[in-house]
This record gives sequence, C-alpha cells and structure tokens, in this order.
Amino acid sequence: MKVIKIDKKEWTGGIDKSREKYLLFGPVKDKDVTNKEHYIFKKLAAGEFPVMEGVDTVLSPKSVIFPQTEKILKSSLDQSQPDHHIMKRVENDYSSRAVIGIRSFDAKALTLVNLNFDTKDYQDPYWCDAYKATTFVGLAVNKPSDVDFSTSMGSGPFGEEGLDVLLVDNGEEFLAKVITDKGKTFLDAAGFNKTADESAVKKIEDLKAQAEKTIADKAKVGTDNLKNKTVLDLYEAPFWDDIAFSCINCGTCTFVCPTCWCFDIQDETKGKSCTRFKNWDSCMFPLFTLHGSGHNPRGVKTQRVRQRFMHKLKYFLDKYDKGTMCVGCGRCVQSCPVNIDIREVCNIMNNYEPKK
Repeated sequence: MKVIKIDKKEWTGGIDKSREKYLLFGPVKDKDVTNKEHYIFKKLAAGEFPVMEGVDTVLSPKSVIFPQTEKILKSSLDQSQPDHHIMKRVENDYSSRAVIGIRSFDAKALTLVNLNFDTKDYQDPYWCDAYKATTFVGLAVNKPSDVDFSTSMGSGPFGEEGLDVLLVDNGEEFLAKVITDKGKTFLDAAGFNKTADESAVKKIEDLKAQAEKTIADKAKVGTDNLKNKTVLDLYEAPFWDDIAFSCINCGTCTFVCPTCWCFDIQDETKGKSCTRFKNWDSCMFPLFTLHGSGHNPRGVKTQRVRQRFMHKLKYFLDKYDKGTMCVGCGRCVQSCPVNIDIREVCNIMNNYEPKK
C-alpha cells in the first residue's frame, strides 16, 4: 500500500495543476431558496477549490455520473432532411474528470448503482461512459455525523470500495492512500508524489478505528437477518401502515439518496427539433407507477413506502447479494420532514418474526 504525503500549503497549487488534464468536481458552499447556506457537489470553475473541512453535502455527487436532467437523444422533425425523425445520441463531454472530496459511503453507493446500469446484457452508455471517465478522490470522515451509520451498511468512514484515492486529513497534511492506477495517475497530474513514511499507515488505521468507534457508539442497525427473511413475510407484515402513517410522499428521501436510480423519459419539441431527456424520478410519487390504462399497482401511500424500504433492504439484497441498497449516509434521516428513520425501519424488518 502506497501513501502519499500532501502538505496543505501545496494543495491548491496541485489542484490547479490537475485542471490541465481533468474536469474537477467537489463540495462547495451554496444557498437554497430560503438563503440558508449548505454544501453541494458541483463542477469547479477556474480558481474554485473543493471544501475539504469535512462538510456534509445535501446531495451525493451521484449527479456527476447520473445528472438530474440529461439530454440523451435528438432528432429533426423537418421532413426535408434525409434523417428526419431518426433519434441520434447527443454528444456529451466524457473527458477525464475527478470528483474530489467524495465520502466513502457515496463512492460505495455508485458501485451499487453501477450494478443496475452496467450489466452483462444491458449497458446504459451515458452512465458507463461517465463512470469510466471519472476518478474518485475520497475524503475520509474523521468525525462522523450523528446520522452516519455507514459501518452497519458495509461501508464506513474510511471505506475504500469505489475509490481511486482515499485522502485522510492529518492536521497540516493530507495522507493520500493510493488505491488504483487511476488514482495514481491523478496524483501524478497534480504533482503529489512525496511518499509518506511507514508511520502514515498506522496513523490512518488509528484515525479509522476512532471514527468507526464513534459510529458504533451511536448507531446500532441490524442487517444480519434480512437475507434469510422470506419476501412475502416482510411484504405482508403488519407494521407498514404504522411506518407510512406520517409520510407525505414528498420524495425527499429518494432525491437525497445516493443509491436511488429511478428515472423518467421525456420528449420535448421546439420548432422542428426534438430532444429526449432522462430525468430523475421517484417511487414515492403516485404518478411514477400510473399505467396508461389508468390502473396504478401502487396507488396507495403505504404501498409506495413499503416498496422503497423493501427495495433498499430486501429486494436488492436478494437479487445481487451485495449487501443492502443503503450505504448508511443518513441523508434521508436528516432530510425527512416527518422524521421517518430508515435505521428504525431496518431494525424492525431485521427482527420481524411472523406469527405462526
């Protein structure tokens, strides 16, 4: 394992140097419609640098690979043109890019979404091309938030899955753990190449142990029984009405979730041109499952709430055997306006035993 030592005094200079070969994305301060400050991931403009003080972003950087709205096809409606009404792929920029400051749980989340968009039989070219072009430079979580339960979900504050580099804040310096060749290439492009001494490895392990203990002392979420639960037993369990009672179907939980992948397709025309868009959607919306016939298989709120949690914690687990479709970031816990807590729901499902 190679660890690079990055003096923070040299950080901005290295980031600027990397812009010569990479489009950069990272967390920056922003304001919402109420003028309240928060942090989001966005493309970094010239002279703009990622905030590396361990901030929690409202959304994950999933949109770098899977934009909230994306043009995917276009066509001409002008019948005088030889290729009229033929859909063609929109040319997007898939040049090398780097996401700096991504959390370990968000990187793991992207590997889970990748299972849906890049399969043996079907590949979403928009996702695959963007994912392949991206280098993920993670930032370890030295001080996990109160809603972080990532260790229960197979990730953790220092998790490496899905990352190319893991940065660890060590006061006046970053310790950069090189995980993949893509990660080394990025560090070389930034001019970060000072190898740390052997004590750096122990320092990383010590900080990791402290962070994981912080989460363990606060969050106790059980998943060990979910795999052996019968789908129909959970589906027909009596607790779903109680869980869904306060839900207002706002969809906030799905939009802040780093693993949600539901989308809709929409065609828009202007003059004699047509563009097809792929837009984020949500299983919490009644319209999402409404058939053209007028029938809605999940027309009742409880059915939609059940679908969300069953998909995250049971269906995905059974289909892929890669753990749950939750990475424990806690965003839905923090953002839900009616305080529905996926940690509590997971424990209920994990401990449920049907009456004989």
